Amino acid sequence: MQELIKMPKALMRPIGRAIAEHDMIRDGDRVVLGLSGGKDSLTLLHALRRLQHHAPIHFELAALTVDPQIEGFNPERLKNYLADLDIPCFYESQPIAEQAESQLKNDSFCSFCSRMKRGIMYRSLRREGYNVLALGQHLDDLAESFLMSAFRGGQLRTMKASYQNREGDIRIIRPMIYVRERQTRAFAEAVQLPIIADSCPACFGMPTEREHMKQLLSREELHNRTLFKSLLTAMKPLLSKTDAE
Repeated sequence: MQELIKMPKALMRPIGRAIAEHDMIRDGDRVVLGLSGGKDSLTLLHALRRLQHHAPIHFELAALTVDPQIEGFNPERLKNYLADLDIPCFYESQPIAEQAESQLKNDSFCSFCSRMKRGIMYRSLRREGYNVLALGQHLDDLAESFLMSAFRGGQLRTMKASYQNREGDIRIIRPMIYVRERQTRAFAEAVQLPIIADSCPACFGMPTEREHMKQLLSREELHNRTLFKSLLTAMKPLLSKTDAE
């Protein structure tokens, strides 16, 4: 089994804070990480693995990868990586892109893909007997979602920190809500995580609304160094809402 990777305190502290403030992981929980193979989910994998060994509570940890069968995206090698870490791995493959061609109506492909993946993950957790799904979104993702909802939908919404699904049998958590994307990028580069590039044509074939918000925030942060601190304060009441997404 591979030894624990040393994690920067600047990364572990906000993760620990989020878990504690939002009661994300409880004693006896069986946690599955949604692992895409990107820098964010791989960073969270190692953070949770370290917590599993050092936290005062006991919880189980596994990983789940959903392969949407999009040309160029091959997450197969994650299986060997997780085996080296001695972490149980569940692998689901479904032709989501092909299904979108016949089922997609007034929604975006990204939204359709996200809903399909979430349904697949819920089924997998139920089948394997796990009760918590951990996702790797960070503060930048929350800020982008917040602006997209305000600008385009006229609503004050963002991703929630922790909530139960509609059926009430799975808790969804986001332990990196206080972590910046630049932190996961720096960590991934420093320890050379085996990142699997996402080649989804819907995400990279043309600029997306999320990418537009990312660039907008980046430009504004050049003039306002406390931008994300202010946005987090504004989003705080939204993070603990308990209704399902």
